[in-house]
Formats: sequence, C-alpha cells, structure tokens
Amino acid sequence: MKSFDVSQALIEDFADVGVVCIRKVLDADEVVAARESIEQVLATPSSLAQVASGPDDPGSFFEDFCRWGDVTEIEELARHSAVPQIAGELMATAQVRFYHDHVLVKEGRTRQRTPWHQDQPYYNVDGRGVSAWIPVDPVPETGCLEVVAGTHHGPWLMPRTFLTGEAKWFPEGALLEIPDVEANRVAFDIRRFEMQPGDGLFFDFLSMHGAPGFPFDGRRRVLSLRYLSDEARHAPRRWRTSPPFEGLQDELPAGALLDHPLFPIVWSRPTP
Repeated sequence: MKSFDVSQALIEDFADVGVVCIRKVLDADEVVAARESIEQVLATPSSLAQVASGPDDPGSFFEDFCRWGDVTEIEELARHSAVPQIAGELMATAQVRFYHDHVLVKEGRTRQRTPWHQDQPYYNVDGRGVSAWIPVDPVPETGCLEVVAGTHHGPWLMPRTFLTGEAKWFPEGALLEIPDVEANRVAFDIRRFEMQPGDGLFFDFLSMHGAPGFPFDGRRRVLSLRYLSDEARHAPRRWRTSPPFEGLQDELPAGALLDHPLFPIVWSRPTP
C-alpha cells in the first residue's frame, strides 16, 4: 500500500467541517487504471446500475455500485492506493474497512442535479465512514460535488429518491427534511473545488452534499471509494438499502462488527 503524508491540519479540518480536498491522491498510473475501470463498468453495467437522469436530459447521469469484486482495477485502487490510509487518518481510526465503490458519470451537457442529501441514512451501517470522490477528468469548480461544511455533526436528514422524491427508506415525518439549499445558498457554508484527475474530495457519510449538472463539453467520470471506521456496526434495515447487501442480515446480527468478506480490512494504524 502506498503512503501519503496527511497533515495534522487536514485531520483537524476534517474533524471540524467534515470535508477536505486533497490533491493527487492517485498517481498518473492509478488515474489511468481508474479511467479504464470506469469504462469497463460503463461497457458492462451490473444489475445495480441506473441512469439517474430523465429521458429529456441532453446529457446522461449513470451510476453503478459494488464492482470491486469483478473489476480488478477497482479492487486494486480500493485496497492498495493511498486512499484507505488517508481515510483512516482523517477518521482518526485504528482500522479501516472497505465499504463499497460507486461509479458516477455525468456526460457533457447533463442538466440533472444530484439533489442535496446525506449518504448515511441510505446505508446499512451505523458509525463513522468517509467517501473519497475522485474524478478522472478535469472538473471546474462550478461542476464539482458540493458539501455543506459542519453538517457531519448531524442530525440525520430524510433520504429520498433522487428523481421522484419518494421516502422509500424512512417513514414520512421520521426525520427532519433536507433544507432547501438552492433557495438561499449564501446561508450555507458550501465547499467545492476545481479538481484535476486523481484529486480526492473526502467527506463524512453524514455530510450534506449534492452536485450540479455538467454543462460543459467534456465528461465528469468519478470513482467514489467508501470506507468504514473501526466503530462501524451492521445496522439491518426493514427496507432495501442503497446499495443493498442482500442476505447479509442472515450472516451478521444487528450491532455486529462488519467482519465479512464483503468489507475487507484495507488499512490498520501502525503500532508504535
């Protein structure tokens, strides 16, 4: 595994605001591997793949999940790049498990926004986790994922389907609603960055985030790698999580460590 110098200032900033942008977390060869893996996913989508944009959109927003088991390059990056070490340092955890990968592609001229949301309420885990959002194409600041600083401190907010706004995960009224950020953007501390291929935007699972469309000529191809802290526990839901882990509740009880081949340990803090 490659190592990366994660400064104390970055660790403290992440603890405070829940999001940091770190440059060149993947080297040039790893960026090529990430691009190739995304193209393989696009060519052979899984049963979890979906187009999250409407038929009238001049572009297209494609996403797919959990491909590390059959796309070797994704597994290599998830396990052996510097990304898991960075995730562990930012979470100040002794051990890191890989949770899942997520490929996101917005073609040029895509209008569809990724609505504001938190990731944590969609998941089958409780406890801290971090996402690394890594583009393999240049991303202008106005086309970047946006994260609201400080929202990782909570509370949980209502997860809804992106296109239709359905409350499929928690009953209506069970959680507070996502605020209307777009109606008053200046009221929120929104972090976004111009990014180059191989840069990484790291954010907490509870950080509220969203993304604009991509009104540019190029594409925005992203490999997102997601990791769990050593405090994370299995939290079976009564509904289908996103992504789903079918049958896992028959193997791991509620509250158990995620000690399972689906969630390999990918980094441990060196002993003094």
